[in-house]
Amino acid sequence: MKKLSASIIYFFNWILLGLLAGLIILLIQGRIQITLFTDNSGAAGNYQQHGTQPAGYSNAVTEAAPSVVSIQIIRLVEKTTESADDRLSELFLGKHAPSREKLKPQITSGSGVILDARGYVLTNYHVIAGAEAVQITLDDGRKAIAKLVGNDPDTDLAVLKIDLDKLPQARIADINHVRTGDIVLAIGYPYKIGQTVTQGIISATGRTQVSSNTYENFLQTDAAINPGNSGGALINTRGEIIGINSLIFTKTGGFQGIGFAIPIDLAKTVMEQITAYGYVVRGWLGVEGVDLSPQILNRIGLPDIQGILITSIDHDGPGDKAGLETGDIITHINREQLTSVRDILNKIAAGKPGDSFAIEGLRQRQSFSTKAVLDQRPVMTQEAE
Repeated sequence: MKKLSASIIYFFNWILLGLLAGLIILLIQGRIQITLFTDNSGAAGNYQQHGTQPAGYSNAVTEAAPSVVSIQIIRLVEKTTESADDRLSELFLGKHAPSREKLKPQITSGSGVILDARGYVLTNYHVIAGAEAVQITLDDGRKAIAKLVGNDPDTDLAVLKIDLDKLPQARIADINHVRTGDIVLAIGYPYKIGQTVTQGIISATGRTQVSSNTYENFLQTDAAINPGNSGGALINTRGEIIGINSLIFTKTGGFQGIGFAIPIDLAKTVMEQITAYGYVVRGWLGVEGVDLSPQILNRIGLPDIQGILITSIDHDGPGDKAGLETGDIITHINREQLTSVRDILNKIAAGKPGDSFAIEGLRQRQSFSTKAVLDQRPVMTQEAE
């Protein structure tokens, strides 16, 4: 009987050791999985272990948040109401009544990002358009009156300058690594309640025809963007900026899960040109056109042609000087096929004043070719090239 009890104890000891070894292996495997967890961009997430769940993205926010600023804008707007005293004095005194101030100050707010430690702040043009004065408040509480360096309504961007020392500068991501599905964070100052962070993913890249901007290549995100967020930062989980939050699609006036940010490579190029020249240097052809719809192609009997139908030409502009005519179809620029108005906008804008561009197309069903010397693009011409 004693021998049997000893055997049973021996057997259970082995079972206990086996269970303990299995538990240790499971714990090790769980630890390895946490260590190797990455986001869709391939970057190791900024996580801390709390049980089996990631803690969040606090490291990314700590990295990026100091460079995101609040912008207060003062505009002068027309009064929409008048007092009873104003009306009574006019009735009694007529033309001798004292003149009333027709304008009143209006204060609005937005966001911006310090992209250069020398004091250059990038924001949306619509945030500061028509401003009488602009004040910037940093995350650390410091304030400064900002000077407008220049703006670019065609991309809805503007550059401000503040004179403060030890400014935090945003780290810029490589836009080529941004992919649909990547986790992103939006940082800004919505509704004047203070700096706020929201989280989502990249819903799509390369979005066009979603705004009145001439040049579009938006990142779409479902990270919440609300009034006051315009001009703020869209960052990845490393804390690097990938875009400037710009606008939302909404039927209610509030966020509905579709927001858009200007890619940081485009925004950075615009800022560099504004800081260097005061404006953005772009090529200009001086024509307006429309995409070739199936209806147009069937009507002219050329169903397989790709290109742009010219609808108007600026007098004495580069296109006019090159001999282009209304009704021409431009099919190629510098031997590259055109498929949409966006194509010609981007190809011409990528050139510089003085560049010579080879143009091929059709005129009354006959092929033609010419060369145009580009000029500097005027500000705020929407679909002209």
